[in-house]
Amino acid sequence: MILALTISQANAQDSAVDKHKWSFLIEPYLMFPGMSGTTGVGPLPPVDVDLNADQIFSNLKFGAMLFFEARKGDWAFNSDLLYMHLGQDAKTGTIINSGDVNAKQLGWEVAGLLQITPWLELGPALMLNSVKMNVNIKVNNIGGGTTDRSNGLSETWGDILLVARIKNKEGKKFVYQFRGDVGGGFGASKNAVWQIQAYAGYRFSKLFQLTGGYRIISLDYENGTGMDHFLYDMNLSGPVIRFGFNL
Repeated sequence: MILALTISQANAQDSAVDKHKWSFLIEPYLMFPGMSGTTGVGPLPPVDVDLNADQIFSNLKFGAMLFFEARKGDWAFNSDLLYMHLGQDAKTGTIINSGDVNAKQLGWEVAGLLQITPWLELGPALMLNSVKMNVNIKVNNIGGGTTDRSNGLSETWGDILLVARIKNKEGKKFVYQFRGDVGGGFGASKNAVWQIQAYAGYRFSKLFQLTGGYRIISLDYENGTGMDHFLYDMNLSGPVIRFGFNL
């Protein structure tokens, strides 16, 4: 009995120490997205975009994706960075004869989550979005022929979000999480954002884990008029592979 009490007390002390230790997760990841929506710059007609993952990767000039999380006790602080540089053809129609769209998109989200139960976390997040868009199109004339038109603008804005995350208990081999974000910003005629992420995988060792899943990001932003008009109403969605390193 004395031995059992001694072991129990030692384990309790170890747990108390672990609860006050920092732990870190670094996850570079790959997203294979499709993209659909509408973009517009200046007085040019809005351009519809509808690309699958194969088309995006054939038009991808550069991409970088990295997730980082620091945890201590009941708190988790994470950072999610996504950058893509795309060049793509414009979708033709009655107004647009041909053209191309060149876009650089940066999304960076920082969140602080409090553990409410062993499997549920809630907290606020800040998201920074920066999009640089160049549009070059040929517009159909009413009497025949086409007119070359082009414009380029860059816009940077921030959003405040509420985050909810359901995940496995710490220390489990089988890992999973479901995360939902929703929010928006101020100072624009339209500014709304939401995203959903779901992943499952396996922790092969104390250091390494591999997960896969699906992610949807929706941005609906519009600001300015005339030459300063900027529209970015876009959904980005597709499968994700994450390579996790626990430190």
